[in-house]
Amino acid sequence: MSAHPYDHGHTVAGWTGCGIAVAGTALLGAGVCTVSGPLLAAGGAVDVLALLVTWALHLAGWGKPSGPRPREEWSWRVRDSGARAGHAECLGCRWAGRRGGTAEVPAPAPVTVTAPVTAPGERAAEADAVGAGG
Repeated sequence: MSAHPYDHGHTVAGWTGCGIAVAGTALLGAGVCTVSGPLLAAGGAVDVLALLVTWALHLAGWGKPSGPRPREEWSWRVRDSGARAGHAECLGCRWAGRRGGTAEVPAPAPVTVTAPVTAPGERAAEADAVGAGG
């Protein structure tokens, strides 16, 4: 049982990606301190690897959708059953071609004109009338 009443999103994808990213960032830091191009390149490559591994694990069901999950799915060892179809609000799922969910893209709002449109000659006449009367 959890000691806290909230789902903090602890998942296999999150923990694995974070661990790999920490190692890559450590390499980047060592590269900065030693002014080493190869260490900087290796650190950057490991960080890109962390991103790809996290994405792959998320698509395999070891991540989580955005938003709260049911309490029985809070354990980080529970696979996400909806990952195969994709998550509606998930950029990674959309990049993988998985649309998922029932969320629809809202139609754009119609454009409304708030000020009346006047011809160029009318605008000059209004300006002269205001200037003369004021």
